[in-house]
Amino acid sequence: MTTTSLDTVMMRELVETMVKAIVDYPKSVEVMEVEGERVTLIELRVAKEDVGKVIGKQGRIAEAIRTIIGAAGGKVKRKAGLEILEW
Repeated sequence: MTTTSLDTVMMRELVETMVKAIVDYPKSVEVMEVEGERVTLIELRVAKEDVGKVIGKQGRIAEAIRTIIGAAGGKVKRKAGLEILEW
């Protein structure tokens, strides 16, 4: 496993831990990472009932998660994005 892959896995686990703490159905949370050359996209799938909790009022929670993974990605010189999907 390369250091980039290890860093990506750590970002995925970070998102998974944060999201599982705020949703009603933590077992339905699934996080996958898609790596590009300089960009990592984190795909987050949650139960339909939990999408609003993850996005938050006016998108504040989603923006906070994006800020955190952006900072984590900046530390390893990679851009990181978050995409929220529902089951």
